[in-house]
Amino acid sequence: MNQTIQATQKIDPENIAARADSASKIYGGGESEVRALDSVSVSFERGKFSAIMGPSGSGKSTLMHCVAGLDSLTSGSVFIGEIDLSQLNDKAITKLRRNKVGFVFQSFNLIPTLSAYENIVLPLSLEGESGDEAWIKTVIDTLSLNDRLKHRPSELSGGQQQRVAVARALASRPEIIFADEPTGNLDSKSGTEILKFMRRAVTDLGQTIVMVTHDAVAASYADRIVFLADGKIAGEMTQPTPDKVLDYLKHLGE
Repeated sequence: MNQTIQATQKIDPENIAARADSASKIYGGGESEVRALDSVSVSFERGKFSAIMGPSGSGKSTLMHCVAGLDSLTSGSVFIGEIDLSQLNDKAITKLRRNKVGFVFQSFNLIPTLSAYENIVLPLSLEGESGDEAWIKTVIDTLSLNDRLKHRPSELSGGQQQRVAVARALASRPEIIFADEPTGNLDSKSGTEILKFMRRAVTDLGQTIVMVTHDAVAASYADRIVFLADGKIAGEMTQPTPDKVLDYLKHLGE
């Protein structure tokens, strides 16, 4: 096994953006019980680009959805910073997601009647805030969207729509961004552009990103990959390359 594979990675507690502690998610019961997550403990570091990978049914999307507060655990805890999501009611979780978390999905989830700019600032508008204009301008410049701000989603290509979605996730400068297969609906050129922009958001803008992907090339843009298999942590990799990722995924499939 490659030397970049580790069982766990120790992260300074003060530098943890999100974490799961003994997180389990169980569907059904008895003989039909399915453990989508089986006592998973993992941390994600601030200012880093992390990827979650694993075979189909490994629990990678379930883990992301639970850590992001989009789904609840059967047992265990998840934290955004020092906030224990299990201690929050639905209203408080919704507020936390708006204020501290950004999302990028495979489907762009843009509002068709709003312009690109209105979509970008929508999370802020919902909170009655205008946001940091200098930061929003930096995000728009980084994503090369200046000439598309007045366009509606139907007037944009898939790659441009996803850039708007990434800008929307960044606009409120959240503590962490979760991206679920963000390049899944894009051609390879547009997908590469999105990955480069996300990489820049981490390296140049200090953002924190956790991405679920099945794509070894996409995962190679991350600083660290967490591998899941059968609902459990199956290993980690730092300084990934597509070839190293593919080799390890083959190892998981054995």
